Amino acid sequence: MSKNEIRIFCPATIANVSCGFDVLGVALDNVGDEMVIRKSAEKGIRITKLEGQDLPMDTHQNVAGVAGLALLAESGSPEGFEIEIYKKIKAGSGIGSSAASSTGAVWAMNELLGKPFSTLDLVKFAMEGERLASGVAHADNVAPALFGGFTLVRSYEPLDVISIHCPNELYATVIHPQIEIKTSDSRKILKTHLTLADGIKQWGNVGGLVAGLFTEDYDLIGRSLQDHIVEPIRSILIPGFDKIKSVSKEAGALGCGISGSGPSIFAFSKGKDTAQKVAEAMTHVYQKIGVDYDVHVSKINTEGIKIID
Repeated sequence: MSKNEIRIFCPATIANVSCGFDVLGVALDNVGDEMVIRKSAEKGIRITKLEGQDLPMDTHQNVAGVAGLALLAESGSPEGFEIEIYKKIKAGSGIGSSAASSTGAVWAMNELLGKPFSTLDLVKFAMEGERLASGVAHADNVAPALFGGFTLVRSYEPLDVISIHCPNELYATVIHPQIEIKTSDSRKILKTHLTLADGIKQWGNVGGLVAGLFTEDYDLIGRSLQDHIVEPIRSILIPGFDKIKSVSKEAGALGCGISGSGPSIFAFSKGKDTAQKVAEAMTHVYQKIGVDYDVHVSKINTEGIKIID
């Protein structure tokens, strides 16, 4: 690749991570999109190729275009860019399809411009793509895609993102039933008020999960993967959710929950072998009830977006 063009891998991500609605996220290692971004003599941003999904190529209707325009507006750069998107993450899958495109665009543009912006700046730009996709500029998918590993959005105003240590043996298993749940739709069914008792449970689990990750206490990680607020509502939209959760724990998973807004379901395990057993247990559930699915077993991606040949 020349210095005017870059090809990148943009990882899929798990957001919320059970107890951390809109604040916790983690990047996956072997699931993601590819993008090619190149400088152009023509100002502005153009989506020149989009393969794998039926998504808008109009710059103002595509999350990569909107995020990229936010970066250009801030930079004041006269440069133009062309973007090719090779979607391998299905839209509406719950593993950060829009975040992969949004972050990939701004990360690559920043590289080609000589890195004038910090990673936190890039999160802000990418959030504009999320605003287009879901109606809310949330950062729990874009932050781990850009920083790698686990991230905690401590604050949105001002934006404050913290990288969280990840135990080396932690693996994710993700199963995606072939139905689409739009993030914007899944947000509409959520309660806007919660009881103090539910809040206390949730805060305790967020603290426990973060502590478990830093201390590599796998049992604590498992005990903390509980969601008392969002999961009880969103799980109704996902076929076989309770059974998937049950068999995952029986197969040795530390814990299990909804990935993002669903319909994908994730489980964390200690070690690849256990993660594979969890994948087999999950697939048996959907085979029995006749739901088509994709399943992924992945190590945690601590690098985030990366250049590929």
